[in-house]
This record gives sequence, C-alpha cells and structure tokens, in this order.
Amino acid sequence: MARILVIEDEPALLKVLDYNLRQAGHEVLATGHGEEGIRKARETPPDLVLLDMMLPDMPGTEVCRALQRSDATRRIPVIIVSARGDEVDRVVGFELGAVDYVVKPFSVRELLLRIQAVLRRSRVAAPTARCIEFGCLRMDEEAHRVWVDDQEVELTLLELKLLLALHESRDRVQSRSALLEGVWGADVNVTTRTVDTHVKRLRDKLGRAGDYIETVRGIGYRFAGSPDLDPSRPRAVREA
Repeated sequence: MARILVIEDEPALLKVLDYNLRQAGHEVLATGHGEEGIRKARETPPDLVLLDMMLPDMPGTEVCRALQRSDATRRIPVIIVSARGDEVDRVVGFELGAVDYVVKPFSVRELLLRIQAVLRRSRVAAPTARCIEFGCLRMDEEAHRVWVDDQEVELTLLELKLLLALHESRDRVQSRSALLEGVWGADVNVTTRTVDTHVKRLRDKLGRAGDYIETVRGIGYRFAGSPDLDPSRPRAVREA
C-alpha cells in the first residue's frame, strides 16, 4: 500500500513495527540512526516516516529539521513516536513539521489506524494541488512553497496545511476545534491551544500577509475575504 520509513533504535520495537507494517501490506525501510534515515528518505522517498525522538547519533528533532529543509523530503508526512508525552513535547513536534505524535507505549493497532488516516489525507489532497495567488501571497501547494511579495517563506507541512485550510474557507469563521480536526485530524491528542500556537507562528512567518488571518474572539479564525491590505484598516487581532 505504501512505503514507510521507520527510524527507531529499539531493536525489539523496530522488529514489531516491521512485522506489523508488512502484514498490513506496506513496504518497510528501517534504520536505527538519524543520519541513515535522512539518507534513505532522500535516496528512496517514502510515503511516510515513523520517527523516534531519541536516537543514538542525533536527536529526532534534527532529523525533522533536515527533512523539512530538503525539497526532496519536505512534503513527506512524519509521525513522531516518542516516550515523551507532555503537551509541550507534542507541540514542539508539530512545530517541527510532524503531522501526528504517538506516545510510547502505544497500541500497534492504533498506530496502524493513524498511519492509514495520514496516508488517506495525503492522497486526497494530491489531486487538488494547485498554485494560488491572493494579494501579496502566493502558494504552490504541490511544490510546498509560499511567497510573500515574491520573497519565499519557509513553512512546515502543517503550517502550509493550516494556511490552505484557512484560505479555502476565506471570509468564513473556523473554530479552533474545526481547524484541529481538519488540519491535524480528529484522532490527534492535542488541545485547541495548539491551533493558537501554530496560527501565531504562521502569522509571524508571513509578515504583512499574516494580517489576512483574523482572530474572531471567543470562536476561532477567519481568512480575509479580500486580498487588499488597506493601511487605514485596523490590523488583524494578533493575540490568540
């Protein structure tokens, strides 16, 4: 069904994951080291990466950053698998570009369902890939590239999905819960505060185009209906 790269240094867990993923019909690439995982992802791009955060040669956070920096790998969805389950750890994982975060110990069956959900969302999005222009903002969904005033802005996969989701429903208010379900997926164990964190980071990265994203107090967020950024118009509410 899909090619999955597993970067996990616990031999017993790696063996369990390899067996169950193959039983589910997936092709598995496996390694216990971050550097080798990055190399495998670039040489044989997988459909999805399962990434442990604690690796012997480098932190999983650095693996995430390396995958995000490369044009060849930045669009590959990453599911973090970690023994650290605090919300701050999950938020950091999402900020690095992960699309899901699974805490050890976990149910293999649940993990397989999460993988299936991520792959399904990725495949559904592919046929609608397009280039969008909105005022000073330009988004190339397929290439995972965004420009503001012709200057490229680096976004993580989740930040791009959030931006596209907001733009898709422009001039209509989206609640935090709706964004959490639509962008992160209903099965992701994070709070709506995660949405606020990502919106703030997204606005900061977009500069003046961040004013297209407006806060509707007590409800959620709305993407501007018009691309015109009128200097005389009150600036978008920035606080979450």
